[in-house]
Amino acid sequence: MTPEALPDDGGVLDPGWSSLSGPFRRVGVIGRNDTPLLEEMLARVEAFARGRGLELFPEASLQPRFAAAAGSLEGHEGEMDLLLTLGGDGTLLRGARRVAGMPVPVLGVNLGRLGFLTSLPAQGMEAGLSRVLNGEGRLEKRFTLEGEVEGPEGEPGARLWALNDLVIHKEGVARVVRLDLFVGEDDALDEIGSFSGDGLIVATPTGSTAYSLSAGGPVVAPGTQCLVVCPISAHTLAMRPLVLPASSRLSVRGVDRMEGLVVTEDGQAATALSPEDRILVRKGRVPVGLVRFPGQTFFQTLRRKLNWAI
Repeated sequence: MTPEALPDDGGVLDPGWSSLSGPFRRVGVIGRNDTPLLEEMLARVEAFARGRGLELFPEASLQPRFAAAAGSLEGHEGEMDLLLTLGGDGTLLRGARRVAGMPVPVLGVNLGRLGFLTSLPAQGMEAGLSRVLNGEGRLEKRFTLEGEVEGPEGEPGARLWALNDLVIHKEGVARVVRLDLFVGEDDALDEIGSFSGDGLIVATPTGSTAYSLSAGGPVVAPGTQCLVVCPISAHTLAMRPLVLPASSRLSVRGVDRMEGLVVTEDGQAATALSPEDRILVRKGRVPVGLVRFPGQTFFQTLRRKLNWAI
């Protein structure tokens, strides 16, 4: 999904932090019902909100578990002052998709194993929320991707959006795919090349530490303006991960009327592709704002959660 109407940021993203200003009154809550500790965390969120005069808007699946929710998050995402995600990175990515194109900051509380994108541990939730309400939070803008599926005659198809990555791969059983890659606009396409492998990852700097990293892609600091193009298990030594400028438009198409291809957005949604479709990917027009705190840095998180350079 991609928002139909997006404010124009002029093509420039601020790689630094900006202030996170209130007032904070309406808080959306996202979480998975099967997440360990969720019941306890929801009770703590409700108690904190009651003590600080906050209105809670949980997603529909969580609403019955609140004694006094102000309403459901559904249809009110853009009215939130803050979106609180309770879970791991997958839950945060799902929350980010809910507010894509909206000026709603996302604060992740880690209830999972890694929680690379989250900012707070479970035991520090109340202290972190207090810091946000007291004006100590910062907003870090994260690069996004927009894509579009285009038919053989140029007819527009599904629109795509990702904070982490768009992944083109074979549906169902593991089979080798062959893909053609081009960069540029249609009147000035430059062929990158063709390769066979398990698929292709197009990642943001945020997504460079996710699936792309496990497939051999580079680690890219969040403020960098680029697209990471990473083959998955390429059947050649001549195809390696590639970093493209943020101004690039990447075009990907299956070779030999490849059937059964799908494109997956952040591991959250999948779109089936017809044999002659192509996927066009470029920088998203609006970043996602993640809540961070002074003292939290990208390389500190790399060392602590991925054992970087240890």
